[in-house]
Amino acid sequence: MTAPKPYLTGHYTPVTDEVTATGLTVEGTLPPELNGRLIRNSHNPKPGVTPAHWFKGSGMVHGIRLRAGRAEWYRNRWVRTPALDGAPYLTERGPDLTASTAGTHVIEHAGRLLALCEANLPFELTRELDTVGAFDFDGKLRTAMTAHPKQDPVTGELHFFGSSPFPPFLMYYVSDAKGEIVHSAEIPGATASLKHDFALTRRHVVFIEGNVTFDPAEHSGIPYGWSDQQPSRIGVMPRGADGARHIRWFSIEPGNMLHVSNAYEDGQGRIVLEGPTVDRDGFQLSWNWWTGAPGRSTEPNARSYTRRWVVDLAAGSVDEQIIDDLAVEFPTLNEDYLGSENRYQYAISFPDEKGFGGYGVVKYDRTTGARRIHQAGDARLPSEAVFVPAAGATREDDGYLLTVVSDLKQDAAQLLVLDASGLDRIATVHLPRRVTAGIHGSWIPDTAMDAARS
Repeated sequence: MTAPKPYLTGHYTPVTDEVTATGLTVEGTLPPELNGRLIRNSHNPKPGVTPAHWFKGSGMVHGIRLRAGRAEWYRNRWVRTPALDGAPYLTERGPDLTASTAGTHVIEHAGRLLALCEANLPFELTRELDTVGAFDFDGKLRTAMTAHPKQDPVTGELHFFGSSPFPPFLMYYVSDAKGEIVHSAEIPGATASLKHDFALTRRHVVFIEGNVTFDPAEHSGIPYGWSDQQPSRIGVMPRGADGARHIRWFSIEPGNMLHVSNAYEDGQGRIVLEGPTVDRDGFQLSWNWWTGAPGRSTEPNARSYTRRWVVDLAAGSVDEQIIDDLAVEFPTLNEDYLGSENRYQYAISFPDEKGFGGYGVVKYDRTTGARRIHQAGDARLPSEAVFVPAAGATREDDGYLLTVVSDLKQDAAQLLVLDASGLDRIATVHLPRRVTAGIHGSWIPDTAMDAARS
């Protein structure tokens, strides 16, 4: 008898239908300024479908509508792409960029809700999470789009890239605040290395190439694997129309990073970049979990530790070090500080191979080095913690963290609203079903959607 795939069991067990529930029960008091939607994305294949890789599961979005201290509704919907009904990505005419799982992230830009998967075009959703269709920025996006675009908190521009295992390996794009692509460029010197995320500072764009690269021998449907021959590098490119001509690549120690915590220029003009990383063994343990192969860890992030790189552009050197021994993933921050020096960062903690730690929401104070953890509890897994500023905030951590907790013992889920300063629980919203442990999500305030439509 074949053992069930790890990404189809436990917290990751797919839900089998779409529901809508209104008037959700709230414990505590929801902050009245939380007017909007928390939308989370997850890989959730349809009943009877067993994908060969976790990332190949079709996307399902889960939404929770908050307004005026009430939790008005919860709903979940599959993103209705051709891939949901079995359409292949590769066709006789080449890749079909609309055959997307659309299961990695969901964002808002210029009034559009976009479900993202890095191998494909975005898919637009309505406010009620129904699928509109593939979105290509009026024909100006002809490649895949990363699932991790960065919105400049000052200009409102959306910076993103498209990565491919075939030339052009890396394309860079900028969309203005109105949703129109105003700049695109092929990035010289890039390779077939897997580029899942990147960083934006006030003056630079930062790309990361790790040791995971295109591998045609990998048959899980995600054709990548670790290669000791693939150089591990950081690419630093000045922002602006001519930036691609001046990109510089810096060698770093072997490893792989999926998600950036933040990056910024320090007082000496050096670029500081941080994020959870894995070494060769850590990557293989995670990959085996993602594919259901033997020799896997019990968690997909059991050896993911936060690393800091300091890139000295003047000296042409990089200093790097592991700065924490807790296994974490899904780093977040107050996005008003994206690209600038931030004091606080948040992440989700996972048990490591020795059983150290556990599921929880972590807060890092980068000034003092302190680490605080909100323990999730037995058999409870929180989702990526999304920061929402408080009304009239004056400090960086004046705000709330929103996280959806999968509770296996109760076969249930709750939305937790935590005080971002101390991680104390403010309110709990009881959801009508257990929510599949997902990947990424966003808080979409009503003001963002309404301003874009006015």
